[in-house]
Amino acid sequence: MKTKIIKKSLILLCLLLMSFLPISNLCLQRIENVSANYIPTSSAKGMCVIEKESGRVLYSKNKDQKLHMASTTKVATALTAIENCDNLDEMIVVNERSVGVEGTSIYLRKDEEIKVIDLLYGLMLRSGNDSATALAYHIGGSVDDFAKMMNETAKKAGANNSNFVNPHGLDDPNHYTTAYDLAKITAYALNNPIFAKIVSTKNYVIEETNKSEKRYLTNKNRLLSSLEGCCGVKTGFTSKAGRCLVSASKRNDCTIVCVVLNCGPMFEESSALINSAFDEFEFKKIIDKEKEIYNEYILSEKEGKLYLYTDEDFCYPLRSDEFKDVKINYSVDLKDAKSGDEVGKIDIFFKNDLIKSLKLYTMNKIDKLLDNKTLQIEEILWEENIDEDQ
Repeated sequence: MKTKIIKKSLILLCLLLMSFLPISNLCLQRIENVSANYIPTSSAKGMCVIEKESGRVLYSKNKDQKLHMASTTKVATALTAIENCDNLDEMIVVNERSVGVEGTSIYLRKDEEIKVIDLLYGLMLRSGNDSATALAYHIGGSVDDFAKMMNETAKKAGANNSNFVNPHGLDDPNHYTTAYDLAKITAYALNNPIFAKIVSTKNYVIEETNKSEKRYLTNKNRLLSSLEGCCGVKTGFTSKAGRCLVSASKRNDCTIVCVVLNCGPMFEESSALINSAFDEFEFKKIIDKEKEIYNEYILSEKEGKLYLYTDEDFCYPLRSDEFKDVKINYSVDLKDAKSGDEVGKIDIFFKNDLIKSLKLYTMNKIDKLLDNKTLQIEEILWEENIDEDQ
């Protein structure tokens, strides 16, 4: 009898201790990641971590599942507004349909005169649903027409499994995205310097208007103060969407974008995922536009190398054991080529998948091609074969 009581007591004690564990350590599920190394976990319903420039998916879980996204919607709202407004310092007059919108607010008032840029800060720092609505009416003419513009923005970013019906993210059965789509939209948005500046701002003051005193805004994204290199971008919550967070961190030349949808410990898990990505992956420069790329040919009876170049760098996130999986192929057609002409392309493959194609240009002044391996030249950059014994 005493043994049974002791066993029950031990079980109750274990359950009690578990109740004090951080929520991020409970109910975690293995994510979709082929790495044989450390595999981070996430309790999010949908999650996706990508490297911004290449778009490579580093970690994911249910990345293509259509989900509600709450106020992370405003990533698309802000970018759509910025791209379709010629003057962000323009003063607009708030209409009554933008006043008293459900949810978070910067408390706009009817007939208030306020700048578009101030509405954008109110949108992204305070998550003002009234700011979102005012921007929609000013730029799109109506919420429906602005939502159509948002969908066009998403398509430009390569997001094909999303549908926006409002600018604020309040729950609607036809308003949804995926973790992967939202990561792509965010990566695209961060290329816009105005968007990038707004979402990385911790505090902002909207100056006094004809209807309000100064408004002091503080960014809701706690990672801006706790995560190394954090540069944005947006929090969100509704009862159906749960807690949602889009975050980004830039370290050296690499930016990691992380999306978690319906995730209780959204700050903790996003921070862990981003740190893990920086620890596990190296942002490797595969093509350097500052260096010559050459294709070997026999040049006018002299052994040398024809120098070619490309006009952009290409970097790619790789684990230490993945460098061997990158292959580079190039094809060149030198017929009638002159200095600076496009003469071919570089195809870069990772694990047999084409990940990038770059145009090739010649640095050499070519007179004419005599045959498929011999050039008659006027001027050329070349390397002589030097006898190592000399």
